[in-house]
Amino acid sequence: MITKPDRNVIRKKRHNRVRKTLSGNAECPRLNVFRSNKNIYVQLIDDVNGLTLASASTVDKELGIDGNNVDAAKEVGTAVAKRAIDKGYKSVVFDRGGYLYHGRIKALAEAAREEGLEF
Repeated sequence: MITKPDRNVIRKKRHNRVRKTLSGNAECPRLNVFRSNKNIYVQLIDDVNGLTLASASTVDKELGIDGNNVDAAKEVGTAVAKRAIDKGYKSVVFDRGGYLYHGRIKALAEAAREEGLEF
């Protein structure tokens, strides 16, 4: 019998492989993306000190985003970029979390770039 590989296990392997070389610090934090079936979450992380500097997601009540589609990802990208720039972070390292760079991940990244984040 042929077993179908678990897509999330494959994604986690890809993510661990990338995370060996990718790291954020206080000057240039890591912009981490997690995508679930219902929501999308983004965090600015300082890996040296182990701190979350800013975050945004479709769950945030103040954003008032419904759904998990490309439009919601764009809104989350603009929100996290505004929060990062307000705290003084202009350049970040983009960590796509092992996901392919298309669809919601691409929309989020492009929206963050349009708001002024550099990566």
